[in-house]
Amino acid sequence: MKLVSLGNVPVTAASTGAVRRSGVRRNAASAGAAALVCLTLFTGCASGGPAAPDTQGSTPSPKPETSQTPGPSPVEPGFDKSAQSIDDPGSLWVVTNKTRPLQPVDWAPSDLVATSGVENEFAQPLREPAARAVEALIGAASDAGHTVWIISAYRDYGTQVALYDGYVDRDGAEAADRYSARPGHSEHQTGLVVDLDDHGDCYLDGCFGDTPAGSWLAQHAADYGFVIRYPDGKEQVTGFMPEPWHFRFVGTELALEMREQGVATLEEFFGLPAAPDYS
Repeated sequence: MKLVSLGNVPVTAASTGAVRRSGVRRNAASAGAAALVCLTLFTGCASGGPAAPDTQGSTPSPKPETSQTPGPSPVEPGFDKSAQSIDDPGSLWVVTNKTRPLQPVDWAPSDLVATSGVENEFAQPLREPAARAVEALIGAASDAGHTVWIISAYRDYGTQVALYDGYVDRDGAEAADRYSARPGHSEHQTGLVVDLDDHGDCYLDGCFGDTPAGSWLAQHAADYGFVIRYPDGKEQVTGFMPEPWHFRFVGTELALEMREQGVATLEEFFGLPAAPDYS
């Protein structure tokens, strides 16, 4: 559905609600040595008399069999899903959805910074790692021929209250809950989310995913630590309609692992219950 701006803040769906495995080597080696038995017999005959045997021979003792039984090969550990918290709002891996509000609900990050060298429609800040990563992502997109800018980033608890209430007044709670997170449940409140656009006709619209810029971003986002948080076909898991413009920073380690495993959502990757509705 096509969304519009409310006041000075863009209407965004949930966004408004807001590598690898080295194969384990197993080497088995065994070596055995067979016993070597050698017998040499020499016989001589003296002329004019009975034969007087002159015998020389040696039979070496068999060599003991040896074998090598290798110890266990070093095994590279699997991806550590507990390396960062999914509950702490200050964690890059925090998972918030309709059943997992931020704790506390009015939490605010302490490391917000302005983005630099990129277009940012409302000059909204981001947490420092996300800001640096999106600058690199947009720069790479530009090198590939795509003009990308930020149309939404950090929004605090109070801003989300005003946005959500406005959507409910306009569209009703059932409709608003498909595209806007309730206050305290918004990913934008984490300071780790950017909504991106290409100055085209698919501003905050599902068709953005089909644009050259949207397709490029989807293909390369993980290289810069981002995932599309609300992918197509996963509304019953994430609780929100598809948002191909909503990019969540989780760091390259997790983003690349999710891409390698072909897992689309944080809920599925961390084995969390689906969150189609508020609890």
